[in-house]
Amino acid sequence: MSRLVLLSGWGCDARLWQPLAEYWPGRREEKVEVSAPDWPGYGSRPALEDPEDLAALAEAMAEDLPAEAVWVGWSLGGLLAAALLDHLPAPRGLVLLGMGARFCDPEGITPEALATFRDAFRRDPEATRAHFLRWQLRGEPSPRAAHRRLLELLGPDPAAPPATLAAGLGQLAELDNAERLADAPCPVWRVSGEQDPLLAPSAREAADIRLAEAGHAPMLSQPRALAECLAAVALEPAS
Repeated sequence: MSRLVLLSGWGCDARLWQPLAEYWPGRREEKVEVSAPDWPGYGSRPALEDPEDLAALAEAMAEDLPAEAVWVGWSLGGLLAAALLDHLPAPRGLVLLGMGARFCDPEGITPEALATFRDAFRRDPEATRAHFLRWQLRGEPSPRAAHRRLLELLGPDPAAPPATLAAGLGQLAELDNAERLADAPCPVWRVSGEQDPLLAPSAREAADIRLAEAGHAPMLSQPRALAECLAAVALEPAS
C-alpha cells in the first residue's frame, strides 16, 4: 500500500484536505493510505515553545512523517517539509504544492509585500488572517465559492494561536530550500495550479504538474484532479 502525508499551509489546519476524501482510488491494487496530521499549534495539537525551532518541529512531527511515505506540503507546509529533510529520514518522495524553493520572489510575492503583511498581522492578527484566506483564492475559477468552502471546512475561529501564525510568517520570509532541493535525498515533484497568484510565473512554468482551472488552493476548486495527481505520484514505483 502506498502512503501520502498531507501537510497544510499557513492559517489552515488539516480539515482543508477533506474535499479530497471521496476521490482517492479504492481498488485494492491501487489503494492509497492517506493521513493529514496537523502541525504543532494547529487544530488541537499543542504549540511548540519556540514555533520557529526546526529541530523541535522535526521531533514533534517524526511519527507523522515516516520515511516510507510521500510527503505532500502545501504552501508553507511545503516549505517546512523541505526544510525537515535536514532533520528526519528522507521520505519516499516530496511533493511541493503551490510552493517553490522559497516563498518570496521578485516576480511573485516580494519580500517587501510580505513585510507589509507581517506588519499588518502584528497590528490586527485576526483581520489580517481573514484577509489572507480570501486573497490567496484569487486564482480559483470561482474565488467566492472557494472562500465559502474554506470557511465551511475551517469554521470561524483561527486554526492556530497568533504566536504560531506569526512564526509561520517568519518562516515564509526566511526559509530558503534551494540548496536542499538541489541535492534532495528523495524524488521531488512540484505541483501548481495554472493560475496560482502566490507563485511567480517562472515557478508555475517550472512545475512538473500544472493543474488546469486552479489557483493556489486546488483542493478547494479541483479536488478530483488534485487527488488523482497525488495518487499517481504515490503509486509510482520507488526509484
